Amino acid sequence: MHKAKFFLAAMVFCGLIVRPACAGTVTGTIKYDGEVPKFKEIKMDADPICLSHHTSPVYPENLVVGEGNTMANVFVYVKSGLPAKPYPAPKEAVTFDQNGCQYSPHVLGIMVGQPLKVLNPDGTLHNVHALCKVNEEFNLAMPKTRTEVEKVFDKPEPMFSIKCDVHPWMGAYMAVMEHPFFSTTKTDGKFTIENLEPGTYEIEAWHEKLGTKTASVTVAGPETKVVDFTFSKASK
Repeated sequence: MHKAKFFLAAMVFCGLIVRPACAGTVTGTIKYDGEVPKFKEIKMDADPICLSHHTSPVYPENLVVGEGNTMANVFVYVKSGLPAKPYPAPKEAVTFDQNGCQYSPHVLGIMVGQPLKVLNPDGTLHNVHALCKVNEEFNLAMPKTRTEVEKVFDKPEPMFSIKCDVHPWMGAYMAVMEHPFFSTTKTDGKFTIENLEPGTYEIEAWHEKLGTKTASVTVAGPETKVVDFTFSKASK
């Protein structure tokens, strides 16, 4: 009862605008339960320029874990529960790099209308083949003289893959979002989603090989809620 009254008071106080005193946060850590498989080293011998960028072995990013089996490259976002209103896209571009013949970041989110800045610092031919299904699919050739290109997506779209037809080991994943409430984990497995209005939200964590996990969380004003996820091979 007390929680319900607090939630109602927060809604009345905040109104239609999320004030800093009202905004809530959802944070958490994502871990892998089980033995981490060993991956074969990526062989870049076919392109000596790619090979020259690395002094140590390079491995696929299908499952990247940190200390304590915390998981990188997990996309966490608010799947449902947000107020039905427009969310302006940032003018600042999201950078998508191809340094060392590897896409970085490996998993990313971008908002509809936000610029995507694609970089090619490698001095070799790359191409960014985005396998969109809602937005228009594109295959962007980037010879060594074309070091920067910008693209913009005009429709929201769930996670889709990106590949390089020149270097078959290169791959990444991207989601085009209508709102800014998403985060991608690094090797510490941590995510944070801020500035949430009071409400009940469905939070989804997505991994390219292990599928999705969801959780429901209620934010009642200026508080931080912790939602942790655990993936395993059997959870796919």
